[in-house]
Amino acid sequence: MLSKVIQDALNEQVRIEGESSQVYLAMASWAEIQPGIDNVTSFFYRHSDEERMHMLKLVHFINERGGFAVIPSLPQPQLTYPSLKNAFQQLLKHELFVSESINKLVDIALQHKDYATHNFLQWYVTEQIEEEALARTLNDKLELIGDDKGGLYLFDRDILSVSVMGGSE
Repeated sequence: MLSKVIQDALNEQVRIEGESSQVYLAMASWAEIQPGIDNVTSFFYRHSDEERMHMLKLVHFINERGGFAVIPSLPQPQLTYPSLKNAFQQLLKHELFVSESINKLVDIALQHKDYATHNFLQWYVTEQIEEEALARTLNDKLELIGDDKGGLYLFDRDILSVSVMGGSE
């Protein structure tokens, strides 16, 4: 049985994962109307779906442990970006925020000696290591490309095959 403290902390993470899905969905919609970055668009749509699955995984865990998963209302995400580079900088910033949130959640689980929740959260810890590494890799590639349109073409061509640690979906 989940304590109220753990349930509330997990429900906060449900909100964060849902918000992440919305942020990446908004990025995908923005990218879709930019010329020539179809694979980047697909990347953001896939990322949005993945974040939604992270949220659902939490929802099921909370409910299976005798808690009640609350589906929150979500704020409007940023809708447009000044550049593709800026969108990917925001992606990295957001992943760092999510990692910090997961780490706080792990700490709460340990403080309350909820080892089942701690064990469950290890998947998220590993996932965030991979998400941060991928975001850094993509930002590094965009930094190298600069304003080179040929480089952007190759970035878009290759983005769906970029993998840092093999993924853990």
